[in-house]
Amino acid sequence: MQISYINLNKIMDFTEYYKKDIKKQLQEQLGLSNPMAVPSIIKIVVNVGAGEAVSNKGVIDKIQEQISKITGQKTIVTKARKAVSAFKIRRGLPIGVKVTLRGKNMFSFLEKLIKIVLPRIRDFKGLSLNNIDNHGNLNLGFTEQTIFPEIDFDKIDKIRGLQITVVTSAKNKEDGIKLFKTLGIPFN
Repeated sequence: MQISYINLNKIMDFTEYYKKDIKKQLQEQLGLSNPMAVPSIIKIVVNVGAGEAVSNKGVIDKIQEQISKITGQKTIVTKARKAVSAFKIRRGLPIGVKVTLRGKNMFSFLEKLIKIVLPRIRDFKGLSLNNIDNHGNLNLGFTEQTIFPEIDFDKIDKIRGLQITVVTSAKNKEDGIKLFKTLGIPFN
């Protein structure tokens, strides 16, 4: 029986793959002579709104724990900017959790999103091109956090939705579409 070994020096992580292969492909597709003009990913923002935190103070801690597991980074609590009496919200009251990913954390989260999370969505046929705004940013909304492999379904108290925004330096929607298609994000 022959045992095959993988040469770990030849395996590229997603960051290197993006910088070496994807940037070159995009530069050719868009016909750009300057490599600095190629659209790139600036940051990824993961956001969870928790309006129920008004009545239950422990909700924010549970959401922070779950989002920290998902992203691998410490979260920050977002607070209400103004008071809204109809929702019993006062100014400065915690109403959500947010994480901004950059650098290696951003690329590892993006790889997980493309290769693991999106295929786990039930009846997934691809993302709509309407998820990309006119500035070339990708906006995704998920109805439940259980599609991420780090979340144990038995240990969650409630199913909550979350929003993910992939912010790019693309000038328009068409450049953003080409960037995300080159990255391997499936569109229908």
